[in-house]
Amino acid sequence: MAIINVLVVDDSAVVRQVISNELSKDKSINVIAAVADPIFAMKRMGMQWPDVIVLDVEMPRMDGITFLKKIMAERPTPVVICSTLTIKGAETTMQALDAGAVTIITKPKVGVKNFLEESSNELIHAVKTAACANTKNLIPRKTPTTPTLKPTAKLTADAVLTQATVAMTQTTDKVIAIGTSCGGTQALEFVLSALPKTCQGIVIVQHMPEKFTAAFAARVNSISEIDVREAQNGDRVIPGQALIAPGGKHLLLTRSGAQYRVEVRDGPLVNRHRPSVDVLFRSVAKCAGKNAVGIIMTGMGDDGAHGMAEMHDQGAYTIAQNQETCVVFGMPKEAIKLGGVDKIMSLQDIVREIINIH
Repeated sequence: MAIINVLVVDDSAVVRQVISNELSKDKSINVIAAVADPIFAMKRMGMQWPDVIVLDVEMPRMDGITFLKKIMAERPTPVVICSTLTIKGAETTMQALDAGAVTIITKPKVGVKNFLEESSNELIHAVKTAACANTKNLIPRKTPTTPTLKPTAKLTADAVLTQATVAMTQTTDKVIAIGTSCGGTQALEFVLSALPKTCQGIVIVQHMPEKFTAAFAARVNSISEIDVREAQNGDRVIPGQALIAPGGKHLLLTRSGAQYRVEVRDGPLVNRHRPSVDVLFRSVAKCAGKNAVGIIMTGMGDDGAHGMAEMHDQGAYTIAQNQETCVVFGMPKEAIKLGGVDKIMSLQDIVREIINIH
């Protein structure tokens, strides 16, 4: 069993102790040090470089964002951000994800000790996920320009899906459904910022905690030609717009006549996630059938694999991101294994394919 060496960087002594204790419960994880700020971290890393860093954002002497950028410039290393669950913290954390962090673990302003102890499994899973990351894809990519192409002629999701909708044989509009997790914020920014307003309507599940999706959507919207925003219940799916599932809620596609809308719904964790890609994909399979396109991108685990297979069985066109451009080739790999994928593509080719869908 390979040992994952972890460095914890947080200015709170309580947080350092609790995170170290919880991670040490897993025999495959070794906490090599827990330090108060990035200056101490750099000294410790001079003696032994960690496999994964658990990093706070707001710290004295050097903030987490500056430290993260320094790491990615010198020696790209998987980083798990441990951030306070606030709107202000969400905006800052988006900068960390943009700089190359793999995923987020949230912590409240009060009751941190109990919260982290109760979230032990989530913390361990995040570290193990980060350890699997393809470090060469952690380095932020330059935002692409729009390609000059002319359009050519666990619990399963059953716990949330209750509507018996049948897809129409053919509709004018297509629905593009995208599912992603670890490394997905960078991948989505790359894809969405390159799309023209003429692209088909997009619905997205990105595994992300509550309060963070609105900040992420706003960030991507600011650099995109299309309208990118956090989905609200009843929103219509229209060309030139991407709707991102709110953190902590499931996102489903519904149909009213020939119009597609989204439903934002509470519900249990599906595949340990809420929002769940499987929930979105299976609702798309039921409501849109062959009028849909499914795209599964970088992420750990198998959420979305069964939903994509169902979309494929209903005649949808399905795409998986290739291993070379994934940060974590987990979700695409599982979808491919189930036989639910028509094509495997790089991020660059996914952009071109979306532009050509009409």
